[in-house]
Amino acid sequence: MPDFPNIILYAIPFFILAMLLELYVTIKRHIKTYEAKDAFSSIAMGLGNVILGFASKALVLLTFFWIYDNFKIFEIPVAWWSFIVLFFADDFSYYWFHRISHECRLFWASHVVHHSSEHYNLSTALRQTWSGGFYTFIFWLWLPLLGFHPAMILLQMSISLLYQFWIHTEAINKMPSWFEAVFNTPSHHRVHHGSNPIYLDRNHAGILIIWDKWFGTFQPELKDEKVNYGLVKNIKTFNPIKIAFIEWWYMFKDAFTGKKSLKDRFQYLVKPPGWKHDGTGKISDDLRQEWLDEKI
Repeated sequence: MPDFPNIILYAIPFFILAMLLELYVTIKRHIKTYEAKDAFSSIAMGLGNVILGFASKALVLLTFFWIYDNFKIFEIPVAWWSFIVLFFADDFSYYWFHRISHECRLFWASHVVHHSSEHYNLSTALRQTWSGGFYTFIFWLWLPLLGFHPAMILLQMSISLLYQFWIHTEAINKMPSWFEAVFNTPSHHRVHHGSNPIYLDRNHAGILIIWDKWFGTFQPELKDEKVNYGLVKNIKTFNPIKIAFIEWWYMFKDAFTGKKSLKDRFQYLVKPPGWKHDGTGKISDDLRQEWLDEKI
């Protein structure tokens, strides 16, 4: 098995230094981006994710190895060119994982954690799920099946996560136009964290923004539409336990209480956030269309 380091653990000192630098820069520019309780909640969520990650990654590795050892189609070597192919394959997988996490409530229940802050700074990048690691890896199962070694896949997933740290900031306005055209940037990702109707469920990219442009989910940051961070209905808590599990509670409550058909109960798990069986709910597409109609 290739001996790849756990780069996320090695990056923790860099995360701390980068947050301190961002805090200094934003204070100097009179940008109020940090709030103490919110930042500590994000850091607590990040620490919980790292701790639980030891268990979830064991499950992921076991599953990947089971597929790789028994069902792989090709024997892909650990080589420079295979890492290039894996880079695109992993980023493609991330796009669809991320997009479905906004369009299916079962996946949103774990991903909502990352969107629960009403602030946008590098500490927000650390606000990670405690539950998603145990099931969202299904979007990557085709990679060991294709023949990529599980250790390679986990390394590339960590590289993608590391890349996405720096884009959680208001300290950087725009990158050069060529960079904005191809890569995910702070501007693109600010849109993704916006609760404004026009920004909802847009820019799901990991590293490459090209997937959003190809699959119709790209939205540039608008000069006359300041991003409002957080959720359509914010949870208003700094309690890490509530942040981690409150959407699971709401989802199961919607699905398993009250008089509903079996079909409707199931649809509360698979339909987008905001959907209601009685037609009174509004999903992001509805809110976006209302916003666009008002602008006409």
